[in-house]
Amino acid sequence: MRLLVTRPEPDATREAETLSALGHEPVRAPLLEIEFLNCVPLNLDGAQALVITSRNALRALGIHPERERAVQLPLFAVGEATAWAARQLGFGEVTIGPGTGAGLPPIICREVHPDNGPLVHLGAEKVAFDLKAALEDSGFELRRTILYRSHLVETLSESTVEGIRNGTIDGVLLLSPRTARAFVRAIERHGLVTQAKALVCYCLSKAIAEAVVPLGLASRVSQYAREEDLIALLESDA
Repeated sequence: MRLLVTRPEPDATREAETLSALGHEPVRAPLLEIEFLNCVPLNLDGAQALVITSRNALRALGIHPERERAVQLPLFAVGEATAWAARQLGFGEVTIGPGTGAGLPPIICREVHPDNGPLVHLGAEKVAFDLKAALEDSGFELRRTILYRSHLVETLSESTVEGIRNGTIDGVLLLSPRTARAFVRAIERHGLVTQAKALVCYCLSKAIAEAVVPLGLASRVSQYAREEDLIALLESDA
């Protein structure tokens, strides 16, 4: 299948390589650009553990001056891929979550106690799940440290527009609600609403599928919020 890859770089290239190895034809069309904020203090004093919900936060941490201090702390990682990247960065004690931010609070509450100190969430300026509110309800202090911003890409390349217009693109992979909303806006901006109805949206969650409802496209939702499960889903359609 010929598939749009909408993740920001460098994840777009990595995902495209995975799809190519499976015999698909990926078309890179990142709908977000990442800006790292390297001079922001991590606010680690007294912290008992870190929480990281994206690999972009780890990439930002990798070039941060406080990296060596940070990797000495225990880490709660949102899922397996983030945990693997954290170990590569130098973290020794990593607890793996189920793949979504919403699934982390029960694990955190089971593993650590509020009396042992604050938690520090290293992440983006905009988050899909309010981890701070969820953990504060359980008595934790959560400090949010913003290590990167994501900027929307408002347009698609000419070749991508032509591919959708000519019906030569079969589907699109969407891994976040924000990316899905950006995709909807880009399709509307280019006047492709009718032509886009031929696409199948492969979505990592129900919330993502709901974001593309305005386009009236067929959507397939991964059973689990993991990239490998999403790719297995599209493989079942190939």
